[in-house]
Amino acid sequence: MQFRTATSSDIAELNALIELSGRVLSVGFYSTEQADAITRHVFGVDTQLIDDQTYFVIEHEGRIVACGGWSKRRTLFGGDQTKSGPDPLLDPATEAARIRAFFVHPSMARRGLGSQLMAACTLAAREEGFRTLELAATLPGEPLYLASGFAVIERFNLDLPGGIRVPLSRMRMAL
Repeated sequence: MQFRTATSSDIAELNALIELSGRVLSVGFYSTEQADAITRHVFGVDTQLIDDQTYFVIEHEGRIVACGGWSKRRTLFGGDQTKSGPDPLLDPATEAARIRAFFVHPSMARRGLGSQLMAACTLAAREEGFRTLELAATLPGEPLYLASGFAVIERFNLDLPGGIRVPLSRMRMAL
């Protein structure tokens, strides 16, 4: 396994991994319609994370099998397709860094890759002066975040096109 910072040359492979992970690992948590809607309208690469060098990948046998990152910017979740304007920097003294876009290839699920990514993100955010982390979790991701020390602070539904509602959890952790 090789851990590294994502680059712009990874975007196509990352989007393919995100789509596969979003659909397959949602089984048992979301309906097919919910998984399709959130994968199509929300999931995807946020290139600002790549530009900020805060998005990481884990490779196995020459392919990306896991990805995830953290952000010092205001956006809580979503790929480039959800952006609608500037994404200002957060103040580490008063605001929480964001944990963003964790996805694992279904064949590599439950092998500790998410925990490796979380450890790297937590360390990097702490080194940048952040004292708190926050994220929006899908139901399939919530167990990883709970095991990492996050607590649910709010449950909400994300309204997507076609009248589809997808339950998410806003979570927070002190560093």
